[in-house]
Amino acid sequence: MSPDDNRNDGLFGGSGETRTRLPEGEGGGDDVYGGMRRSPRSGRTSSRSLVTVVGVVVLLIAAIAFANRGGDDSSSGDGDGKKPDAAATAPTGEKPVGGKNGGIPSGYAHDDQGAQSAASNYAVALVSADILKPDRRTEIVKQLFVADKVSELRGKFDKTYSKEFLDKVGLDEKGNPAPGQTYVSRTAPVGAKITAYADSAATVEVWCTGAFGTAGQDTTNPVSNDWFTLTLKLRWADNDWKVESFQSKDGPAPVNGDNKISTADEIAKAVQEYGGFTYAR
Repeated sequence: MSPDDNRNDGLFGGSGETRTRLPEGEGGGDDVYGGMRRSPRSGRTSSRSLVTVVGVVVLLIAAIAFANRGGDDSSSGDGDGKKPDAAATAPTGEKPVGGKNGGIPSGYAHDDQGAQSAASNYAVALVSADILKPDRRTEIVKQLFVADKVSELRGKFDKTYSKEFLDKVGLDEKGNPAPGQTYVSRTAPVGAKITAYADSAATVEVWCTGAFGTAGQDTTNPVSNDWFTLTLKLRWADNDWKVESFQSKDGPAPVNGDNKISTADEIAKAVQEYGGFTYAR
């Protein structure tokens, strides 16, 4: 899929918007991060939540205790006193990636697991803050997409992420935020699955969540959470999996938790201090 297709691809919102969402109302002078709080719930709801949490904790403790039991229980069905096979919980699967190219993992296994690993890491790059920076975007498009799509998509990405678009999300023409602000676009794959596979092509769905917006005291685009699913059609080319097309849809999204909203400074600090991961199936 290209950036200006009629379908809502999620990355571009169908109307020239990133996954970051503008607030629905005009805020006051307070910090939009520290000032936002959910309305108090009834005593019944709070009690129910407490009971649920306590129940979950009890189950976790019981599970840990069970897992830590020794293998010499004479009441076990085996009767030979053998401990559980240690390999049962050892990491499995193909080596996820052989190297990196321009900071993005590359060199995936030529199988369905390699395709899922590639799609997961490519989802992170496609919905990153770097994609809004012209110089970095050129490198990302060249690395991720099959060669015969690069030139066409580079022009379409550049057209989509125009100066007008960057102004709208508070970035300059180089994709940088105003002084004192931090633009956030972090994607975390939650899971992936193959929906079609052949030796030279694969279709992978990647379920993602992430944080998107601008951390800063005067922002009108505060960092918020989003859930979406990216579908990537991959082709085996140049000894690696490459993207041929992609599209996105909203969800599946869970019910929001009762997390306390962090301040803009806390969000900016977290983005600077916590690095990303290489994802693998």
